Amino acid sequence: MLEEIVEFSTVLGYSLLLLFKSMIASLIPNKFRHKDVSNDIVLITGAGSGFGRELAIRFAKLGSKVVAWDNNPDGLAETEKIFKSKGLNCKSYVCDITDRNAVYSTAEKVKSEVGIVSILINNAGVVFGGKFMSVSDEHTIKLFHVNALSHFWTIKAFLPDMRNQKKGHVVAVASIAGVGGSVALSAYCATKHAVVGLQESLSLESYFEGDYIKFTTICPFFMDTGMFKGVSTKLIPILDPSHTADTAMNSILLEKEIVFMPRWFYFVYPLKAMLPFTCIKPFYGVAKNEIMMDTFVGRAHNNN
Repeated sequence: MLEEIVEFSTVLGYSLLLLFKSMIASLIPNKFRHKDVSNDIVLITGAGSGFGRELAIRFAKLGSKVVAWDNNPDGLAETEKIFKSKGLNCKSYVCDITDRNAVYSTAEKVKSEVGIVSILINNAGVVFGGKFMSVSDEHTIKLFHVNALSHFWTIKAFLPDMRNQKKGHVVAVASIAGVGGSVALSAYCATKHAVVGLQESLSLESYFEGDYIKFTTICPFFMDTGMFKGVSTKLIPILDPSHTADTAMNSILLEKEIVFMPRWFYFVYPLKAMLPFTCIKPFYGVAKNEIMMDTFVGRAHNNN
């Protein structure tokens, strides 16, 4: 028992030291704490549109070699066109991330044609709204294949090389829906919860194995990319993709573990653990969560 008390006290002291270090670091301007990604190969799924394209452009401007994946060739062509107009370069691949064999084979092409991926950003996603019983089995399966299972295939494809290089960073674009439920989004929320849990578990594995791999989980509210077209939000405004991408980039370059947007969710999130959920539910009512998805339209190619 004494041994456990000593060990706990040591860990507590170390944790307080890390907290103090973090507080001191926060006083230093972010630009002086950003890591250099100019020599990194960055692979982004769902880079044929929306948020993925925004991130791709930002990494390219920092000198990274950008590899864009998407299952929509027209979207990838548009991304390449935008890159050229800005004097930037990227290598694009059409890949269905729900097909693990396609992921593994395309990953081998990337390794041979571009090099070892050191930053993987799992961004691609889909959404199908509706009350639990109204969402078809096919849509539920697709949600899990795209939003959750695909992360397993891409990470398995690139993580071993990161470990061999003793350098790597896995970023997941999850959602606020990954840390809280929402009416008419049960399956979508479940997939995003899965991503948050996966990232945290892998971060722990990395910590105990000492393999130097970093993990960042981005949890934004709904963004104005067309993916959530028609959603009616009464309390929280839809996020601007460009501004959200700036915040996400800052967090990635600072190697933050988990990022909430808007920032005040950092204060809301702990309330779920401290208060009975019966106390939380009325606040969902204030936000009109029960009717938020009533006017949902979405888009044909429902990628982030």
